[in-house]
Order: sequence, then structure tokens, then C-alpha cells
Amino acid sequence: MSEIVNSTRFGELEVPAEALVDFPEGMIGVGGRRFALLEREESGAFKWLQETADPDLALPVTDPFPFFPDYEVVLGDEEAKRIGITDPAAAQVLVVVRADEDPGQISANLLAPILVAAGVGHQVMNEASWAPLREPLLSGGRRPVAA
Repeated sequence: MSEIVNSTRFGELEVPAEALVDFPEGMIGVGGRRFALLEREESGAFKWLQETADPDLALPVTDPFPFFPDYEVVLGDEEAKRIGITDPAAAQVLVVVRADEDPGQISANLLAPILVAAGVGHQVMNEASWAPLREPLLSGGRRPVAA
């Protein structure tokens, strides 16, 4: 069954049930417990997480792997147990995008990715050795070279 969601960015939307994601613990720093995952362009790289009860709260997100092929999400045992994802391949990985007027300053939050499985989302802390809070999206995932 679909749900009507109001958005100051997109207007009134009819969202199919499969696009609704519940975040039992909310999203870090922004709150919100139920979001609609919106694809504004079928072949676009970016999606939006629109909070269903707050028309002003919409976060741009993307699949990190096309931009950062070497990216990995590493979870400690406690974190994996807390969120209940036992098979990482079963979860969709998204990262929040920080927009900027200067395309070179658009960045992705690789430190706190979002894992979505079976309509439930969790923003987690990535324990990978290389997972910055703000990585330029167009950098291609080039890790700093150790001196």
C-alpha cells in the first residue's frame, strides 16, 4: 500500500510501500524515524531520503561504490548484532551527500554509511581504516598516500 508524503522540496508524493524505510534509532544528527527513498531520475546517481513526517527534512544520498570502488563498510561484532544484518550482501549501502555550489566541494560521508535491508535502515559508524566524514565525491576514492 502506498503512502502520501509531503515535501517542501518535491511537493506531495505518492510513495510505494517498498520505498519506505524505518530507522528504529533515527539518523545521526538529524533525527527522523521513517523516510521515503526517492529516485528522482531513473538512471541518476543520487536519491533522496525524505522524512515522511517532516516536509523540510530531505537528505541527498548515493551508492558509494561507483564513486569509491575500494570503499568498504567494516562493522564491529556488537554493531552488526545491534542492527541484525548477518549478511552484508543483503544490505543496500548508501552515504549522505553534502551539496555545495562548487562541484569540487561536494562530498560524501563515508564514516557513517546507511545500511538498508528489508525496509529497515541503520546509520552506522564505519570502522574501516579509511572512511572520512567528508570525502570529495569526485575524488574517485583516492586514499591519502602514507609518507
